[in-house]
Amino acid sequence: MGLYIHADFQSEPARTLKEVSKMFTLTTSLSYSSIYSWETKVPIRSYSPSNEIIIGEFVSITLAEITVSLFMEDPDSHVKSVIIPKNYQQVLAFVFAIHAINKDAELLPNTTLGFKIYENSFDSRQSCKNALKLLFTGQGDPTNYNCAREDQAVAAIGGLTSQTSIQMARVFNAYKVPQFNYGSVDPALRDKIQFPSFYQMVPKEESQYIGIVQLLKHFGWTWIGLILSDNDSGETFLRTLRPRLLLSHICIAWMQVIPKIGGNFAEEVVEEKLRPIQLTLLLSEISVILVYGDRQSLEGLHMVLWLNEIIFMNPVQRVWITTAEWDYTAVWYRGKFTTKSFNGTLSFTLHSKQVPGFVDFIEKINPFQSAILFIKKFWFTAFLCSFPQYKFHAPSKVNCTGEEKLESLPRTVFEMEMSGQSYNIYNAVYAVAHALHAMDLARAKLKFRGDVDRWNLQKVQPWQLHSFLRNIHFNNSAGEDIFFDDSGDPTGGYDLINLVTFRNQSFQRVQVGRMEPDATPENGFTMNGNAIVWNHKFNQMQPSSTCVESCHPGQSMFVQPGKQVCCYDCVECPQGRISIQMDADQCEMCPEDQYPNKKQDQCIPKETIYLSYVEPLGDILAVLALFLSFITVVVMWIFIQHHNTPIVKANNWSITFTLLCSLLLCFLCSFLFIGRPGKVTCLLRQTVFSIIFSIAVACVLAKTITVVLAFMATKPGNRMRKWVGKRVAALVMILSSLIQIGICAVWLATSPPFPEFDMHSQVDTIIVQCNEGSALMFYMALGYMSFLAIISFTMAFFARKLPDTFNEAKLITFSMLVFCSVWVSFVPTYLSTKGKYMVAVEVFSILASGAGLLGCIFLHKCYIIVLRPELNTREQLVRKKNG
Repeated sequence: MGLYIHADFQSEPARTLKEVSKMFTLTTSLSYSSIYSWETKVPIRSYSPSNEIIIGEFVSITLAEITVSLFMEDPDSHVKSVIIPKNYQQVLAFVFAIHAINKDAELLPNTTLGFKIYENSFDSRQSCKNALKLLFTGQGDPTNYNCAREDQAVAAIGGLTSQTSIQMARVFNAYKVPQFNYGSVDPALRDKIQFPSFYQMVPKEESQYIGIVQLLKHFGWTWIGLILSDNDSGETFLRTLRPRLLLSHICIAWMQVIPKIGGNFAEEVVEEKLRPIQLTLLLSEISVILVYGDRQSLEGLHMVLWLNEIIFMNPVQRVWITTAEWDYTAVWYRGKFTTKSFNGTLSFTLHSKQVPGFVDFIEKINPFQSAILFIKKFWFTAFLCSFPQYKFHAPSKVNCTGEEKLESLPRTVFEMEMSGQSYNIYNAVYAVAHALHAMDLARAKLKFRGDVDRWNLQKVQPWQLHSFLRNIHFNNSAGEDIFFDDSGDPTGGYDLINLVTFRNQSFQRVQVGRMEPDATPENGFTMNGNAIVWNHKFNQMQPSSTCVESCHPGQSMFVQPGKQVCCYDCVECPQGRISIQMDADQCEMCPEDQYPNKKQDQCIPKETIYLSYVEPLGDILAVLALFLSFITVVVMWIFIQHHNTPIVKANNWSITFTLLCSLLLCFLCSFLFIGRPGKVTCLLRQTVFSIIFSIAVACVLAKTITVVLAFMATKPGNRMRKWVGKRVAALVMILSSLIQIGICAVWLATSPPFPEFDMHSQVDTIIVQCNEGSALMFYMALGYMSFLAIISFTMAFFARKLPDTFNEAKLITFSMLVFCSVWVSFVPTYLSTKGKYMVAVEVFSILASGAGLLGCIFLHKCYIIVLRPELNTREQLVRKKNG
């Protein structure tokens, strides 16, 4: 066997895509069978083939393209392949797990595990062929026949990509062989109806979709580029992700599908296929690019980035967001890694945890002492040393000694830390071992029934493992619980890794986030943005990637017809609405107890208002009420002090005293309207006011009737003489007051007033007010009081020219004119005001109308009593009557 490296590592740098495609191509003359399969056993314990249980592993560690001209032509004749050293860790992790289980005295103590490793080379056709090889002899025997085969495979672990996994699953499901996927996240593989024997060691891709959206939303990246692999998985990814992006107002500015590049393509074809992606990356100003695909499907992108950075010295420096399938740090040979392009990359990776003993195991690997698949080819490719006896010749011509240390290799070639795929392989092997162990324990319990062979591990059939695998639950050596949930999915999630590169071609992976599998999108995604190292292009400033400048608080987005949702205009919020965040979908109303500020970017608590004693308006009304109350008390004192004088006796002292008391209470009831409304004050303020004012007006009406009856009684033979006296006045006052009391009683019984908060009448204030309960009852009480006033005014008006000593009828007429004028003006004014001003209008009307009655009826009499006592005599009274 011999291997030829197509391009010299020290040669003049290539300048075109044609030359670069040559540098990325390695060809080999290895035979078809030696490339694609390898069978071995681990001599850890002394065991015989009769008690060996086989687990098969299917890996993809070489990229190969097979060109077949005719169906009759042997495919072995056209093979080009190159090994990927970093993927070889998946082989070592598998062997390490088998080695650890066979050394464990408690797990499968009487059973030895063997293994077979097959190389799929990222090829679905070869995957199908290798699956049949594991099931049958692989020596030309017909399918479904196990001629001269003593070992039996109970499970298969693989493959790395969705295409290879699906092809293998179609074969293994036909024979109910458990298959464990360790690398593919294709949702089609989770169809338990189509693939009932398939077990996922990879978390649901749903978690990765959610993580991508949450990551973009976290940094406000709404305008991104998208690069996809040219296969079914890429189409599924786009079909699933695009609606999620649109729901979060994230748009795809441009999309490129990376064509599959193989060694059998002509140089012109390679250049033509890669030119669009190269032009897009060079001309686009998009800062964030999302990439989906695996190592093989994205080789064209890797080639373009290598060309721009290494050859043209113009690295494509962006924020690369990659999915778990693509390890972009891997290189084919000891060439240069595109550190400038990938610095600051954010990658979703399969969750991994370092397993004790793994690093020690791989450090002791010696290619001359191990028969593991491709160990020498891996050693040759990784260390660039020769194996003359195996016809592997490196350009350096230095022979491999076997003492080379894997830890000395650059991380772009090989990493000592266990990768996510290797961790899944390790757990899958242990899952099979624990299922076999559970089966062995169940067999021991059936010994007393004589049914020993039912689950004999040496005679076990693959389909018998399923019932044990579905209920598997164990703690691995890394300290994590491994089990499948009710849907058959594993419990692991995805880690978000930030790649930090250095000038010496080395790099460091830093975990900056985590996507839990079963949590909600808001709670499942955790992120430490401060720990991220961005690409040098951004000078450690958080990159921005939007179609337009973000809308500021106080604005909302407006999408123009025909444009993507991310390319919007910013419009100011309508009056009364706000937006408190950048790029708000729409403006929102403030809570009822708050209102927008001038910039409309936040809500301010509303001021609670009512007619208070601490404000000037409330103080003025309170002082005025006290002053009028004082005047009323003074008038009452004057009348009491002079109750025996003719002028007081002539005005019916009982009516006068009742009127003065009611006026005093009217002035004092104003204080029910001032101050914060409460339950008691709301119940009392309108009803007390209505009853007291009705009594006052009834007193005026009684005085008017008394004047009229007194004049009529002076005529000879008039029958009205018997009605003159206190009984008529008392009857009028009592009857008029009882009617108003009845109205108020019905009001309080049916729909009483109550305190309320008016949130909507004024934008910036909350009005604490009394709801009248029933507006009908309120206006009935007010209307009845007005009715009494109109009757009193009418009677006084017609009696104004009657001969009276002190013009009592005229004074009553004028006082009722003032009273009615105040309350007629009150109604429109009251209805046109809000809040405390409405209350102030009512208080002022109470004080003004009461002052009108007090002044018009009693001011003239007090003047005579106090200042003109000579007029307050019986002679003067008789003279005026006779005159």
